[in-house]
Amino acid sequence: MSSKTSQRILDVALDLFNEQGESTISTNHIADELDISPGNLYYHYRNKDDIIEQLFLRFESRMDDALRVPEGREVTLEDVWLQLHLVFECIWNYRFLYRDLVNILSRNRSLRLKFARILKRGSSNAHFIMKGLNDAGSMRASAEEIEGLSTNILVLATFWLNFASVRGEKDEQRAVRQGIVQVMMLVSPFLRDSERVHLHSLIAAYKD
Repeated sequence: MSSKTSQRILDVALDLFNEQGESTISTNHIADELDISPGNLYYHYRNKDDIIEQLFLRFESRMDDALRVPEGREVTLEDVWLQLHLVFECIWNYRFLYRDLVNILSRNRSLRLKFARILKRGSSNAHFIMKGLNDAGSMRASAEEIEGLSTNILVLATFWLNFASVRGEKDEQRAVRQGIVQVMMLVSPFLRDSERVHLHSLIAAYKD
């Protein structure tokens, strides 16, 4: 099996799924785009769900990297900002998954379990980061508030692109930037005054 051809199939499938939606793209569309026969494609991948599973493995690895937490030091607002960029960039690069998340996961129990694991890690990560800011004195929140804030961050990040699409946002890259700002606005009320000023200076610079 040609590894190069296998990777090209995944790369082209990801582009087509992202641009046109997974439900509108067939294996024949992918083969046509690559200028190969459907039989050649099936030699590498049994069907479209097989391709989606392999793309999900890529997505999972990328998200795992994005969700790494600082070690051996206090958490800062810059850590939150950077991690949100990495997470939202991952979501953007695999946005076809998020556009039709319920449908894709309903067809594949394995992917459903894997995505549940990602959500669980995302929740733990958000809780770790928020608690880290609290322990560092950058914000003031109770344990219950940290728990609620962490859940809200996860929900917003997971479904933001769908919300932006329903709202009529055509520029999805702009929607990603808005999503990052929106998450930070969830954190803002819990920050101490100096950290809140710092956050809004970061947001202002980001929007310019």
